Amino acid sequence: MTDGATATQRKVSVVLFDGFELLDVFGPVELLSVLPDRFRVAMVATEAGLVASSQGTRVEATESLAAVADVDIVLVPGGIGWLKVVHDNDFLDQLRTFVAGAALVTSVCTGSAVLAAAGLLEGYSATSNKRSFDRVVQHGDSVTWERRARWVQDRDRWTSSGVAAGIDMTAALIGHLFGDEVAKHAGEVIEYEPQTDPHYDVFSDR
Repeated sequence: MTDGATATQRKVSVVLFDGFELLDVFGPVELLSVLPDRFRVAMVATEAGLVASSQGTRVEATESLAAVADVDIVLVPGGIGWLKVVHDNDFLDQLRTFVAGAALVTSVCTGSAVLAAAGLLEGYSATSNKRSFDRVVQHGDSVTWERRARWVQDRDRWTSSGVAAGIDMTAALIGHLFGDEVAKHAGEVIEYEPQTDPHYDVFSDR
């Protein structure tokens, strides 16, 4: 699929793992869900079934990483579970295979550490949660980590800073794919005013 403005519905596969952050997932999903003609969201994990978030709420993954054939846009959240999955070689192998045919690969918060650990950010610029930044940047051999950024777009990779920044990145991604008016409409439906400057990052100074 092309990344230009189109009326074609895009599939967004959200990769869940034990200890994922709820808002990393459902902030972007809330924004995408008001555009059902543009986006279809699927929850994916190593196995189909319930996956526990870091808040304790369990979310059902309806697809397994190994069984999905139609991969388009991938979103990897962060959450305390990232500290474990970056060392889970089976999970990282499945993730690499899963995103091989993806048109766009995105992450929220420490989800970029997961991508980096899987070797999926090599040669790319990326960002992550500032409170975990020094640990995140230990992953990946040739990642250009940008500490001061709300989100970073580098070709087919989109990475965002901590938690709520994922909603802003998603709004920017919607605008990239379907135009600014569509992104503006999505924000208005949920009464959310996104930050539109990817370089605006007050948290990098704290």
